[in-house]
Amino acid sequence: MSRTNFEDLLEAGCHFGHLKRKWNPAMAPYIFMERNDIHIIDLHKTVAKIDEAAEEIKKIAKSGRKVLFVATKKQAKDIVAEKAKETGMPYITERWAGGMLTNFPTIRKAVKKMSTIDKMASDGTFENISKREKLQITRQREKLEKNLGSIADLTRLPAAVFVVDVMKEHIAVIEAQRLGIPIFGIVDTNSNPGGIDYVIPANDDATKSVEIILNAIVGAIQEGLDDRKVEKVDTETAETPVAKEKKSRITKRPRTQKEDEEALKAKVADKFISKEDE
Repeated sequence: MSRTNFEDLLEAGCHFGHLKRKWNPAMAPYIFMERNDIHIIDLHKTVAKIDEAAEEIKKIAKSGRKVLFVATKKQAKDIVAEKAKETGMPYITERWAGGMLTNFPTIRKAVKKMSTIDKMASDGTFENISKREKLQITRQREKLEKNLGSIADLTRLPAAVFVVDVMKEHIAVIEAQRLGIPIFGIVDTNSNPGGIDYVIPANDDATKSVEIILNAIVGAIQEGLDDRKVEKVDTETAETPVAKEKKSRITKRPRTQKEDEEALKAKVADKFISKEDE
């Protein structure tokens, strides 16, 4: 079953590409026609590509790994932040800091610095420093929160990167390629789809276009997370009897042969005693 349909994509304006003079020839396979000097994207291929990307991203979520969403353009940043939060996935919507992936340990140190500052504020350290120093530290905390707060829970490299406008986010794309991290991307007619593992040909400027595609992707992630929870519950349920049996074996020591013989003798003796009483 398709996660999106042709009519919904059409209604959202996903088919509108860029002016003909701005096109990238590598996008030719995804272009349906030209009208009024504007390239029209083949939405049948968009539907197929969304479904393909959604199935793969569902597997990633089901495995418990993270997908990093990247969209710093004005039209997409708010909707990307909203959708990523729904599934607890990390995202970058302010500015891509060079080395976000390729120099990940340094980025993690910057994220940990936020925790250090928070600790200073709670343990009374702030009371022993000047107002000027306190102001500088507070501003530093705000800056870190703005740029890196959304990836505070990303303790290791993401399993995949989802990019809105691969041309604008080219640094993120290059870093992911260098590390061999799979890239999912909304690719417009002015961009190069080369190097993008899961190309979704569509308008990357219209908010509605970005939203309808993200709905399908986030829906797939949620499905993956739900399947993971179900599997976990099933596994725990299946293991419970085994765990009980193991526990009983540990807590209850098996009787020795001598003890078995004594128990049998006692049972036989009781039987004869009861007969004599009769």
